[in-house]
Amino acid sequence: MLTNWHKSVAERNKRKQHRDIAKLWLGKETMSKQAKVLSGAEIRKVLDYCATRKHSQRNRALVLIMFNTGMRVSEVASLRIKDVVDSEGNIKNEIRLLAENTKTNEARTVFVNEKLCKELQQYAKLLKNDNPNNKFFYSQKKDSDGFTANTLTQHFHYLYKRVGLDGASSHSSRRTFITTLANKGIGIRVIMGLSGHKAISSVQCYIDCNSELMRNAVENLAVV
Repeated sequence: MLTNWHKSVAERNKRKQHRDIAKLWLGKETMSKQAKVLSGAEIRKVLDYCATRKHSQRNRALVLIMFNTGMRVSEVASLRIKDVVDSEGNIKNEIRLLAENTKTNEARTVFVNEKLCKELQQYAKLLKNDNPNNKFFYSQKKDSDGFTANTLTQHFHYLYKRVGLDGASSHSSRRTFITTLANKGIGIRVIMGLSGHKAISSVQCYIDCNSELMRNAVENLAVV
């Protein structure tokens, strides 16, 4: 017969197991430990690793679109070829996200810089004969309609683990994108527009207050 002590231990273990599963499959972090912001050197390390593995072009494109647009993993997973590639086979410099595919349930435009356009164009060559309604990022699993939010989260979890980046998750690219914009002195309203946040307080939670950000603040200070 189980005692109250045994029941208490079993309940704690059950709660811990649920948290661990949620963190692994959904990429959720505790409030006290946010996803790691990656440096340029660390991102290059990830890209170097991708170059040595199967599906290298796809994985490179995935990493670069995440870090250069700040899109949520669910938004990237929802992209169809027709969302990214125009009728002439060129990468669009603006990607229109449907309301149904955003966390806020509001459509928004994602801007693609010139360098990312060139990178995605290389990857798109692999998809030139595919149906425009197919997912832009294919999954290697047979009979799969590309990545889902959960499988793409899992993909990045294991990618960063194999590279050896502790604390990194699929949310790292979004935090890195927002922090980099803040480091460059981009206004909070512009950052909100690019990231799709509706509240300033939400954006502030993403910004990593690092030495570069503080140095820029001091350098731009001119009281006399």
